[in-house]
Amino acid sequence: MKRFYKDASTGGGEGGHTVLLDGRPIRTPGRNLLALPTPALAQAVAAEWAAQGETIKPESMGVTRLASTATDQLPGRRDDALAEIQGYAEADLLCYRAGAPSDLAERQAADWQPWLDWAARQLDAPLLVTTSIDPLPQPAASLEALRRATARLDDWHLVGLHATTRLTGSIVLGHALLTGELDPVTAFDLALLEELFEIERWGLEAEQARRHATLRADLAAAEAYCRALPA
Repeated sequence: MKRFYKDASTGGGEGGHTVLLDGRPIRTPGRNLLALPTPALAQAVAAEWAAQGETIKPESMGVTRLASTATDQLPGRRDDALAEIQGYAEADLLCYRAGAPSDLAERQAADWQPWLDWAARQLDAPLLVTTSIDPLPQPAASLEALRRATARLDDWHLVGLHATTRLTGSIVLGHALLTGELDPVTAFDLALLEELFEIERWGLEAEQARRHATLRADLAAAEAYCRALPA
């Protein structure tokens, strides 16, 4: 789509903070007014629109996309989001380790275990670890603790957690990103630890590089969205 505006700015009103294109508030793909809960989130969305060139590239506006999702799809699809996030609790990336080679297993233990320890402390959700490919049943109390931690989020934060969890493959890393305990650069390294281990030995392919660039951008956008939400 060709850029149709000159200026992107922010405004305010009773419904929330808005983003203005040449003075007119933008609407979501669902044709709803994009009314945001904080000035910081409105500024982050406006910055994405301001950064567009002659052609608008929606794929480069991750914060806008998440804010639009929160507006258009929640609370109507809240139960779906809760269920999908809980699915990651039952099969978290950090719980499935390599048995070999030993240096990969050691790296997983060194880099992943501290975040499982964090989840045990901060979320009251100790999780078990396996080197088997078979599904590992997790303690019912831990799953319930993760369910409660997710369910108590408002819709805006829930969209953030859904994004961070889906992007990393881990509800633990998702919560850590949401709460600011984890940065997107480290999250990328943790989420792709095994793949990056293989790349060290065999090199990076062009398709991997493209996929990695997309993931880095999406993680950065998700983290920016989460940081702009109400505390």
